[in-house]
Amino acid sequence: MSAPSASISSQDKGFFGHPRGLSTLFFTELWERFSYYGMKAILGLYLWTAVSQGGLGIDKALALSVVAIYGTAVYMSGVAGGWLADRVFGGQRATFYGGVLIMCGHIALALPIGIAGVYLGLVLIVLGTGLLKPNISTVVGGLYEKHDTRRDAGFTVFYMAINIGGFVSPLITGALAKGIGFHAGFAVAAVGMALGLIQYQFGRKHLRGSAAVPPNPLPAQEKGRVYGAIGGIVVAIAVLGVVSYLLGGVEGVILMISIMSIVLPVTYFTVMLRSKKTLPEEKPRVIAYIPLFIAAAMFWLIFEQSASVIAEFADSHVDNHVFGWEFPVAWFQSINPIMIIALAPVFALLWVKLRDRAPSTPRKFAGALVLVGLSFVLMYFASNSAADGKVTPLWLVVMFLIMTAGELMLSPVGLSVTTKLAPRAFASQTMSLWFLAVSAGTGVAAQLVKFYTTSPSAYFFTLGGAAVVLGAALAVAAPAIRKLMAGVE
Repeated sequence: MSAPSASISSQDKGFFGHPRGLSTLFFTELWERFSYYGMKAILGLYLWTAVSQGGLGIDKALALSVVAIYGTAVYMSGVAGGWLADRVFGGQRATFYGGVLIMCGHIALALPIGIAGVYLGLVLIVLGTGLLKPNISTVVGGLYEKHDTRRDAGFTVFYMAINIGGFVSPLITGALAKGIGFHAGFAVAAVGMALGLIQYQFGRKHLRGSAAVPPNPLPAQEKGRVYGAIGGIVVAIAVLGVVSYLLGGVEGVILMISIMSIVLPVTYFTVMLRSKKTLPEEKPRVIAYIPLFIAAAMFWLIFEQSASVIAEFADSHVDNHVFGWEFPVAWFQSINPIMIIALAPVFALLWVKLRDRAPSTPRKFAGALVLVGLSFVLMYFASNSAADGKVTPLWLVVMFLIMTAGELMLSPVGLSVTTKLAPRAFASQTMSLWFLAVSAGTGVAAQLVKFYTTSPSAYFFTLGGAAVVLGAALAVAAPAIRKLMAGVE
């Protein structure tokens, strides 16, 4: 940012003391998350609900895998989206193009064209989210000078949009899906993204050129070669997808994406450790990051099942009546966002109060794993209780409370430690690697969720117990990991 624009940035206080552009990005993110979480809250229900009740009547095991692999593909696409913004579009255009694709995806889901609409819609949303999600945060950062004291607070305000959208949207789409039909729920998600795009375009002038152009544009002489390579990669993936479908149908494609979700981070780690650009003193930190990555993948493997396995459990085994009134099952998906809003300040204050006595990063990760594991162990008891009939919603409320506490111990800490452990030459790519932990976790989950329908109680206990054991092992290994981290906390 140039000196004149930096000066303007410090004087711009049009949005509660922050640059006016933050308002534009806040509401863009809010509406994008509204559409994302609103659709996700009813996607599984739509897939497995009987045709006579407005759904598609798909086998539950396959439906659970589709929901899980959708999350995998979303986080994998962010790697390509970040590259396109850096080298081709710039953050602003990438954000807009992504929003348009997302809106088109929700429109496809809203059309009564069956499973074809689902697959087309999900592909468009995956591509659009890959363009929008990693780049809108870059645009937010560009609104502030490097040493602007409002910067962290600005990101805090921005991230509130995620949880507001995530809280409100399942309430609306769930009510519409139950009262009118699933396509009405998907349609309102499309309307939400359209509203986000409209206000983004009207407020774009307030972004003051932040990420308006690619920071590392492709030289003209390289464009042909690079675009040719990209085309080759796209064709190779398409061919692999077709072959997977011919050999194993939809399940074959899901397996292919699951394998890619593992291969991609393994490749990243291998390249970083073998690269001459990674300095000798940086390599131990990369090694220290590996167990943290595995822990994060295990955490998200369980946590991200809230829209698949937990949604199915709520649909089949939880009494959703209050004083005789039946509320939509999708409303359970609003519990986590509202708990994040309530508990985030508590955890932030806790770390400040503890200061030097706060747990180290590996121990925070270990605590998060134990908590998310205990949330599934709790569901083991809930599942056993459901054998005698539908259970009280309090089971899910407590489960989400434990999960959310684990999320607050891992997610913000993970973002921070990733920036600290990343080799200088791979700083941006290591941040992409953090999001690939979510992709890897949900990729594995896409294969595991098939076993849920066989025995829910055994499924919950096995996964929950595995997470608790892995968390305990990480806590034991914490001193050795901290030594490799070489002073990074």
